[in-house]
Amino acid sequence: MTYCIAVAVKDGLVLTSDSRTNAGIDHVSVHCKMHVLPTFMDRKIILLSAGNLGTTQAVLDSLRRDIKENATTNLNTVRYLSEAAEYLGQLSVEKQQRHANAGQSGFFPAATFLLAGQISGEAHGAYLIYPEGNYIKTSSQTPYLQIGENKYGKPVLDRFLKIDTSLDEVARCCLISMDSTMRSNASVGPPIDLLIYRKDSLSLDEYYNFQDDDEYLIQVRRVWQEKLSEGFAALPDLNKQDCKAFEPAE
Repeated sequence: MTYCIAVAVKDGLVLTSDSRTNAGIDHVSVHCKMHVLPTFMDRKIILLSAGNLGTTQAVLDSLRRDIKENATTNLNTVRYLSEAAEYLGQLSVEKQQRHANAGQSGFFPAATFLLAGQISGEAHGAYLIYPEGNYIKTSSQTPYLQIGENKYGKPVLDRFLKIDTSLDEVARCCLISMDSTMRSNASVGPPIDLLIYRKDSLSLDEYYNFQDDDEYLIQVRRVWQEKLSEGFAALPDLNKQDCKAFEPAE
């Protein structure tokens, strides 16, 4: 399984991904799910991936080949991130369809992507590309997108992320979301990749890679647990005056 987050706020982007792949209990390995494509200097485009690893790698190979061979449509020729999302969706569907009828029982070639970045002169943003090739983007009401094992890490994002949240706060929130997911699902695991992109910078120089024994990650985990315990202990007791006998329905 996988867990990836893309957050787009006023000041820029924060992207987070785990690195564990799981094809059964005997086939657990580590693969980076954050991919930076070799585009022109006037743009920065990052992909996060979840789903079938073979499909993901085939799509990435095609993206890089199209750039290298200067194909009519590639990540250097698109004018908008939405065009990049549509192009990525078409490639993904093509790769999935190639293997969908392979006749292997229990084989699922589906892959899901998060595409984020900025093209000079346009706003930064993040898009979720579904296996079917269609996509959605972040909004001022919902400034984040998730793929993979998203349910455990969603509550903290819902509570704390707003469109005007600072990038440093977003980064800490994403780490808590990731840690909550790792705690509840063993198929999500380190190393954890974290990338902060500040709008209009066209620079990717704020990248972090956290191993499970990273001192900062351990500190964040410990403080979060302590504050949760303090909050739980401070909850008011049930009002016994509201208590009454339970009568089963007839």
